Amino acid sequence: MSEAAEPAARRGRPGYDQATVLRRAIELFNRQGYDGTSMGDLAAELGLSKSAIYHHVPSKSHLLEQALHEALDELTTLVETAVDESTGTAYERLREVVRESVRVLVAHQDAVTLLLRVRGNGEVEQEALARRRWIDARLAELVAAAVEEGALRADVAPDLVSRLLFGMVNSLVEWYRPGGAVDTDVLSHAITTIAFDGLAAHRA
Repeated sequence: MSEAAEPAARRGRPGYDQATVLRRAIELFNRQGYDGTSMGDLAAELGLSKSAIYHHVPSKSHLLEQALHEALDELTTLVETAVDESTGTAYERLREVVRESVRVLVAHQDAVTLLLRVRGNGEVEQEALARRRWIDARLAELVAAAVEEGALRADVAPDLVSRLLFGMVNSLVEWYRPGGAVDTDVLSHAITTIAFDGLAAHRA
């Protein structure tokens, strides 16, 4: 086959949809660190020239922003639902948001890993940290409401309980591998059972 007759897919720069570019960027940021990754690095990862990468994405910070939105958007929706007092007791809503947060983390593990590494360097990271603080505050309020109901023990501060609960969930990024021996349902059940059995109010 002559060069002129080769399929178009084998000539020119590779084509990538936005989702693929974002996935590869998140993987690279996690591997090298966001600050340690250049657009040239991402272009090389995708097999593109340094100039061609800008046909796919406007900037590195845009990719970071999209990644952090992926990590936070679904969790934010879960928390907004959990604080709605018309949907059950505070204890039920807290337990549900912890259980569902495991599913969210597993579904977006690479993006959540990146989120947990940001330190507020720049506007995009500061916005993400502000969203995390909002989530932490709402969850602490939910813990306090569950304590007030008499469902949770009252001898541990609600903000500490909230941090410990979601610290347990977030620790999954360090060791959990999708497709392994433990599936998401088993994992979320184990975490909620261990956490809430330990937090249960002791009744005489």
